[in-house]
Amino acid sequence: MAGRTALEPGGSTARAAAFTRLTDEHLDASYRLARAIMVIPAEAEDATHDALLQAWRRWPQLRDPARFEQWFDRILVNTCRDRLRRSRRRSSEDLPPDLPMTGRDPIREADQRDEMGFALAQLSPDHRVVVALRYYRDLSLDEIAAALGISAGTVGSRLHYALRHMRSLLGDADAGGADR
Repeated sequence: MAGRTALEPGGSTARAAAFTRLTDEHLDASYRLARAIMVIPAEAEDATHDALLQAWRRWPQLRDPARFEQWFDRILVNTCRDRLRRSRRRSSEDLPPDLPMTGRDPIREADQRDEMGFALAQLSPDHRVVVALRYYRDLSLDEIAAALGISAGTVGSRLHYALRHMRSLLGDADAGGADR
């Protein structure tokens, strides 16, 4: 059949091989991004899996394979945001143990990861996404805006309010810790 795509039975396997190669190259970074947004490891795994399935279905729509990472990140971020909105669950867990922290006191470092994980988990899905893209993917405001399809001003505003909210939570945690 002339109208078949690489995703249909009997279609070309070259596109499928290209998809597999690209996803293999970006899977670890994609999971870390999902983990930063979702916080809970199992949720991050599920979101990454769901995003891979969506990308597989949409693979014929990707015009420029060189932009795969940005294209897939957008699918992943939207998948995470949708899952967070559906769950409305606010859970706190440790941030990833490989998160670079300064200082030499491992107990204090663990406490800081716990506090940051709690503060991150309290953010709305939209705010959590911009914080994750900015600080876990190290994207600029313009790059985040392009990835999410919103203006750079909206990104800046969301980032500002997310960080302000996190600071207030962390400030409250510091004040609570001083009373003990």
